[in-house]
Amino acid sequence: MLDVLTLVTGVAALLLAAWCGWAAYRDQPTKDWHFIGMAVVTLLTLIQLVAGIVLLARGEKPEQGTTIFVAYLLGAFACVPAAGFMSLAERTRWGSVTVAAGGVVLAVLEVRLYDIWGG
Repeated sequence: MLDVLTLVTGVAALLLAAWCGWAAYRDQPTKDWHFIGMAVVTLLTLIQLVAGIVLLARGEKPEQGTTIFVAYLLGAFACVPAAGFMSLAERTRWGSVTVAAGGVVLAVLEVRLYDIWGG
């Protein structure tokens, strides 16, 4: 798979987690600029989803199976938007904690995607 894209997405997810974690530490809910950061990370996961599907369509196969690879791609794509929507329901510091946790989960999913592909 695209190793650089996986690395960039994972690092961006960790940066988002740190940023929202800092907001939670300062007792702040998610703000508009946090949602811009979430949109950037989500765009990276969308690019990764499309790239993964293109690689599969070209006949390349992940080492650990296509089904689990696609499931992880879809989970990675949905992770940050789901956390963002939950943070809208919780307009306290815990909304920021939710997004920070979503960023950490996405970073772990990226490591797992790399492993599934055969990295």
